[in-house]
Amino acid sequence: MLTESQLTQFNEDGYYLAKGLFDEEETDLLRHAARHDPAISEKAKDREDGSGGKSRITLWNEADDSILSMYSRSERIVSAAEQILGGEVYHWHSKMMQKEPFVGGAWVWHQDYGYWYNDTCLFPLLLSCYIAVDKATKANGCLQVLKGSHLLGRIDHMKVGDQTGADPVRCVEAEKVMPLVHCEMDPGDALFFHCNLLHKSEQNTSPDPRWALICCYNAKRNSPFGKSGHPTYSPLQRVPDAAIKETGLKYLGADLEFLE
Repeated sequence: MLTESQLTQFNEDGYYLAKGLFDEEETDLLRHAARHDPAISEKAKDREDGSGGKSRITLWNEADDSILSMYSRSERIVSAAEQILGGEVYHWHSKMMQKEPFVGGAWVWHQDYGYWYNDTCLFPLLLSCYIAVDKATKANGCLQVLKGSHLLGRIDHMKVGDQTGADPVRCVEAEKVMPLVHCEMDPGDALFFHCNLLHKSEQNTSPDPRWALICCYNAKRNSPFGKSGHPTYSPLQRVPDAAIKETGLKYLGADLEFLE
């Protein structure tokens, strides 16, 4: 649960960094599952950044009984998501971001709702929780955000190099008036951010990996009205926080659908 001051900070800034949301044992389980769950490597897709770098991403819609799903179903994240979005939420998707040493690619300025709008969600009532698997630093391409940029509303998105990004002209203007924040994080830290927050990351030029599990949520009242690459509303079966340690190293189910 977020305090009133933390919730106010999220509404003003478009994000909130929860330091140490997961303890050392929980973080070790997350890191081991990220590196050793066969589905993470087998279902990963490369994303070229147009400048010689590439990042890998593994994305799935369903939350099952695996250890990775225990994070997306955990009480401490789901309750905070419902506070922020003002009502019941459901699992939109989860993804493992895999930015490897020296080759991990950049991501241009974008808003998640820039993509999810096309999934026929009427309102920007979605958010993400970025959980650091590895230490995130400027050198290994940590997330960068424009503080307060969620208040701009949805910006048109277009092809920018080999990626889809927010209108570069508007991004340049936004950078002139909004603080740029490098979200450096320790393993187990979690960053909650609004779907209209402008964010990007640079290439990983360091010898250190920068992996993250990102759990995404949609408000029940914002279920897609048309064709979508992500699920319509179904109840999210949240679990007590203790379920992470109790589940142990149970890998993602073989019957899950992984997205391109």
